[in-house]
Amino acid sequence: MPNLLILTEVQESMRARYKAMLLEQFPQLTINVVGHHTLVEPYIADTDILLCFSPPMADHVVRDAPKLKWIQALGTGVDNIVDLLSLGKEVVVTNIRGIHGAPVSEATIAFMLSLARDLPRSVRAQENAKWERWPSQLLSGKTVGILGVGLIAEYLAPICKTFHMTVVGISGSPRAAPGFDRMVTRGELMKVAGELDYLVVLAPLTSETRNIVGAKLLAAMKPTAYLVNVARGGVVDEPALIKALEAGQIAGAGLDVFSQEPLPPDNPLWKTKNVTIFSHLGGYSQGYEDRAMPTIAGNMAKFLGNDLKNMINIVRKPASWGD
Repeated sequence: MPNLLILTEVQESMRARYKAMLLEQFPQLTINVVGHHTLVEPYIADTDILLCFSPPMADHVVRDAPKLKWIQALGTGVDNIVDLLSLGKEVVVTNIRGIHGAPVSEATIAFMLSLARDLPRSVRAQENAKWERWPSQLLSGKTVGILGVGLIAEYLAPICKTFHMTVVGISGSPRAAPGFDRMVTRGELMKVAGELDYLVVLAPLTSETRNIVGAKLLAAMKPTAYLVNVARGGVVDEPALIKALEAGQIAGAGLDVFSQEPLPPDNPLWKTKNVTIFSHLGGYSQGYEDRAMPTIAGNMAKFLGNDLKNMINIVRKPASWGD
């Protein structure tokens, strides 16, 4: 019978729920669960199927899994999975799509409101029992650029419109979509940067997008503008961002994702001024496993029926399938 390894750093109760729901539908599975890639050694050699998010993955996991046939990513992002050097050529990789619109959009709005109203300052004042008042900024009338126009951006844009914002989509393949006032190509990013009050990063991490938000782009933004990154840490050049924030080139940033996760305690971002940090909480919401399970279970049924080619959300095909 197939051996499934669930590798995820989410709360133990959520890991247990993935296992319970899968065993209910597929009692023939042998399922092991670990919370960190350093704990896979007792199980990985016999693992046929791996369920994981991309951030906690490591190359040794796939290197030491000679029987591995399928990886079901538990998120949309598959960087740090498909680009692992030891990933076997015959391993199929699938992801979860279509369930992140609400949680990531709400996290984005939370960042934008926190930056506009300087909520960290309010928290500090409360901790010090200090009555302090200042005029807040409004989202109304501001312009937001969304870098990366996929399903999450299509969910987010109409919400921004309810705040009476102008919404600009920035995409590698521009197309009309509800909630956007206009679309521009990724090549026009530098041109529109100076118009934006908020730049929201939703682009996946690829060779084309790595460090796309770098020193030149940050310098082209308004000194009153804010950056919100809810995509992948590698899309933003973090040293360049720190310099820009400390120099006042932009007004602040809301960061949910980082090039190294967990973010080390000595990382200077923790103490960089005008930064609000979430610990990769954007899509991490109550009931996530329930929303992900239809995709996981549907693909599991295909796998057990030896019908891998008809799985949904295939993002990496085995080499033997050809083009």
